[in-house]
Amino acid sequence: MKLKHFEYKQRNMKIWNEVAPRYHKRWASVCIGPFQSTSKLIELVDINKGDTVLDIACGTGVVTKKIRKKIGNVGYVVGVDTSIIAIKIAKKWNERKTNLDFVNIDAEKFYFSKKFDIVTCQYALFFFPNAQKALKNMRNSLKKSGKIGISVHGSKDRVPFFSSILDSVTQYIPDYIPPGSPNLDRFGTKSALREEISKAGFSKISIQEFIFYYSPGKFEDYWKNYIKYIAKPLKEKLDALENSKRKELKKLVKEKTIQYTKKNGKIIFPWQVLILTAKY
Repeated sequence: MKLKHFEYKQRNMKIWNEVAPRYHKRWASVCIGPFQSTSKLIELVDINKGDTVLDIACGTGVVTKKIRKKIGNVGYVVGVDTSIIAIKIAKKWNERKTNLDFVNIDAEKFYFSKKFDIVTCQYALFFFPNAQKALKNMRNSLKKSGKIGISVHGSKDRVPFFSSILDSVTQYIPDYIPPGSPNLDRFGTKSALREEISKAGFSKISIQEFIFYYSPGKFEDYWKNYIKYIAKPLKEKLDALENSKRKELKKLVKEKTIQYTKKNGKIIFPWQVLILTAKY
């Protein structure tokens, strides 16, 4: 039976509440790997002093923090996210400012009477079961002259950090990703992303592709850290695998990483990111 949107959201929220502290420490706050895109997104969406900005699915406030620096003391920024824990981290990590707010809301169900100059959304569009609903909310939150900036990971074959493990794991644990979950690389090509944004009524769409690089260390580091940092429900499924199957799985993952492994044993993964900007 397919997971209903509500059930998916509840499960996702629970996972994000669990992993947010690790996600912030390991990835977001240090701007490595795919998070090199944060500065690119801010640059491409062209935020200026005095702008009012809405940062959708702000997570632990990484993009929000950079926006706040760009708008200065005369602009205004609101970061929104469904994860209570992520919002708590965002508030703590960002300095208290009178022109900065964080709100706990669902991207598919919100309304602001105030209209914004810019809406940003980094690495979240693919999580929304009803992406159109979220995008239309974003558009309705913009001034007529407003614009959006959206970052997404590329298709799975262009993000081997994820696919090397996920493609292997799903061979051994078919329900590793619950049936009915949104396809997380469904906007991973320029054409798919453009079509989705255009459908929501945006115009003057521009998409730039970036390839960032990330090294998780040697294979043992990559494998151990994956196990260490994944959410509890996924870890439980992996732990339930019998020992021989787990060894086979690990071997399969290692084979997939060989093409990205240097002579010194370190893996260097390419990481495709698409950054879109569009007008109201």
